[in-house]
Amino acid sequence: MTFKGLFSKTKNISRTEAISLINKENAVCVDIRSRDEFRKGHIIDSINLTPSEIKSNNIAELEKYKSQPVIVVSPSGIEGAKPAESLIKLGFEKVFILKDGLSGWSGENLPLAKGKK
Repeated sequence: MTFKGLFSKTKNISRTEAISLINKENAVCVDIRSRDEFRKGHIIDSINLTPSEIKSNNIAELEKYKSQPVIVVSPSGIEGAKPAESLIKLGFEKVFILKDGLSGWSGENLPLAKGKK
């Protein structure tokens, strides 16, 4: 574990933990992939925000979820750290990163939605 990792307020979670948060605590998934990647398949009810939108606080549709768990979904799980830290700085209380990202999710044949929403 890195020195920075000791103080990180984000947590990597498994697909099972993510499903539990979504079903039991109304967690919202923030998919940080490109619009095109998002349209090809995303976790149901995800909000698509790019890392630059998060960094520049262009997150109006996410504001109402500040007190709910937020799961950052990236292509492979690695890319979610910086956007997750940005969300914490913006006042989100419970921010998680989906371990292995969407590739792990789809690799287990978990449900995906296609199109804009």
